[in-house]
Amino acid sequence: MGRSVSYPTGSLVAFRLLDDGEDDDADWVYECLVDEIIDTTKAAFPSFETFDGWRGREDRILLRNAFADCGISTYCGLAAIWLAPRDDARFWEADFSHPRAARARHWIAQVAPRFERMFGELRMVGRFSNGEVVFERQKSCI
Repeated sequence: MGRSVSYPTGSLVAFRLLDDGEDDDADWVYECLVDEIIDTTKAAFPSFETFDGWRGREDRILLRNAFADCGISTYCGLAAIWLAPRDDARFWEADFSHPRAARARHWIAQVAPRFERMFGELRMVGRFSNGEVVFERQKSCI
């Protein structure tokens, strides 16, 4: 089966190519994108705080608020910038006494258009049976 960029199940995802020209250092390009995601997201959604964590081995959490994690996953020059409902023990413990899961899904749905405008350069068109994915460039709203 083919491989594509990872992202948490059920997340809102914006795709972007990592600019990896001949003169660019891939690590530097990645770190610049991480800084951009953190700065842009915190400016647009002030409830987020910087967070250093992982979901599994491939999905890096950069920011967290009461409802969601915001992170990045990369593979072969493609970055998936995602928002996903929190899935940690503290969230589920709080959800038990004051249900938050439905509010988390609602909050993500509310911010989805803005998030996609901020970070989406590519749109997933489809996926082949071998797992390979086809993308198209987003149309700019000029």
